[in-house]
Amino acid sequence: MDHAGDEAILVIDVQNDFCPGGALAVPGGDEVVPRINRMVRNFPVRVFTQDWHPAGHGSFASAHPGHAPFDMVEMAYGPQVLWPDHCVQGTDGADFHEDLHVEPADMILRKGFRPEIDSYSAFFENDQTTPTGLEGYLRNRGVTHVTLAGLATDFCVAWSALDAARLGFGVTVRLSACRAIDLEGSLDAALADLRAAGVELEP
Repeated sequence: MDHAGDEAILVIDVQNDFCPGGALAVPGGDEVVPRINRMVRNFPVRVFTQDWHPAGHGSFASAHPGHAPFDMVEMAYGPQVLWPDHCVQGTDGADFHEDLHVEPADMILRKGFRPEIDSYSAFFENDQTTPTGLEGYLRNRGVTHVTLAGLATDFCVAWSALDAARLGFGVTVRLSACRAIDLEGSLDAALADLRAAGVELEP
């Protein structure tokens, strides 16, 4: 089914480090690839995002002596989960999954490149005020509705979807083309937040 000219697909962080064998593997992360490859062809505007961290990024547990991955710390912009080192610029882990068709992308948006602040959302850094420029790009392309797919449902996909809704876009999350980390109930919490924001959750 082809989508109208005002619709975009946002393919979130389908990178080696989030797939099985990667540094921050999402269970079944690679299962989204064939689904996304089929979906992308049907959208007139196609944006792929890529986590793109400098070595020693502030969200890495390794940058916080005495802390372990998945600990929570307080950063200048609020609470932050500490992650294993992942998606470091220029490494194999930061590359898109080798089977993902990235050729159709109109735009590849790299995020999380500021060392002192993490960036889950495709629209804003985690301070929720520093923009990535994606909103302006989509508006210039005449986009009014976005569909999201990718990794992980409960972090980068959910934060991107919530920001898109907050900015006034119509938003759909295609759950069959997403996979979750599910850290201590984070998936159920994210799905509840998405429903409350009016995001359409499609199987």
